[in-house]
Amino acid sequence: KDIFCLRVDRMVDSYRKVSINNLELKVPGAPLHQRIQLRIIPDKESGLSEVRFWYKDEFLGSQKVRNSDLNLVQF
Repeated sequence: KDIFCLRVDRMVDSYRKVSINNLELKVPGAPLHQRIQLRIIPDKESGLSEVRFWYKDEFLGSQKVRNSDLNLVQF
């Protein structure tokens, strides 16, 4: 599932949140002020993307987000 995904690195803030394209996502259990990797799996049919959070090969959790909120590039 994580092989064919979009990958983005983001810094976790003091509130354990990361932001991508002005959308804030809460990441419970993430280390403060560290870079984590977001692996985004878009699904065109449902209009949702699954955003999976990883820190040093450790899975932190995932969230479902509307594709329109992420403002991803359209192909």
